[in-house]
Amino acid sequence: MTGLRHALTPHSHDPAGRVDTELETSRAGLRALWISLIGLGATAAAQAVVVALSGSVALLGDTLHNAADALTAVPLGVAFLLGTRAATRRYTYGFGRAEDLAGVAIVATIAASAAFAGYEAVRRLLQPQEMTHIPYVAAAGLLGFAGNEIVARYRMSVGRRIGSAALVADGRHARADGFTSLAVLLGAGGAALGWRWADPAVGLLITLAILLVLKDAARDIYRRLMDAVDPSLVDRAETCLRATPGVLGVRSVRLRWIGHRLHAETEITVGAELSLAAAHAIAVDAEHRLGHAVPRLTSALIHPDPEHAHG
Repeated sequence: MTGLRHALTPHSHDPAGRVDTELETSRAGLRALWISLIGLGATAAAQAVVVALSGSVALLGDTLHNAADALTAVPLGVAFLLGTRAATRRYTYGFGRAEDLAGVAIVATIAASAAFAGYEAVRRLLQPQEMTHIPYVAAAGLLGFAGNEIVARYRMSVGRRIGSAALVADGRHARADGFTSLAVLLGAGGAALGWRWADPAVGLLITLAILLVLKDAARDIYRRLMDAVDPSLVDRAETCLRATPGVLGVRSVRLRWIGHRLHAETEITVGAELSLAAAHAIAVDAEHRLGHAVPRLTSALIHPDPEHAHG
């Protein structure tokens, strides 16, 4: 049934079709960034109004934080635009790696957020401040949490769909910022009860939560920079290649991410009696099958070796 469905489903292996897919994923990434920028910008603007009314230092920090987070769309947007540029003789693999560099910038922003949140929490413990317009501050904290959570889910959903680790990391950053906004809400509740220490104490707990998010995001970006891939993808590629008619063995499979696109290099073993044209046909068929078996694979270099060539 799978083979019949594959045969009846319109599809193309033309390189131009792959380029169209790459452009579409970049457009999806840019669209996610613009929507996120608008959402977080509106959240920060609404919070700024409450800051002006209440004079809340905690909410001021959260507002500035959300505004800065909205601006993380800038390096990612530049990366997505660079990724659509054609390869050159100097950058022969294209400019997809710009997304990974943007991911490094995002990880640095998460680290700065954790440092800022921790600093503010300690400062407020040492220098307690009175809070006015507490209900408005609490509402602004809820708004900050809701805005960040919506943006986080959207960024991570699009990032996973198009294979962008940087966009997923940015989504995790937004989720961490949502919890930072909740610290404002809980601090406002403590202030209403007369607990001046509540806000900074919760802020320290939220700092720990941000550090956990930082660890996961840094791990993902590090693995991407080091060309790490999910081992199950390698297993899937090997299984697909071995099932290709004419392939007698698979000597090696190497996969690497270039931006949100996957590239493969592999060596397969074919019959020693085959002509060059026949061996090439097997390699083309293997590439065809591999493109359907491995998600987001846009290019594959398959080298056929005659049997016993290395024996």
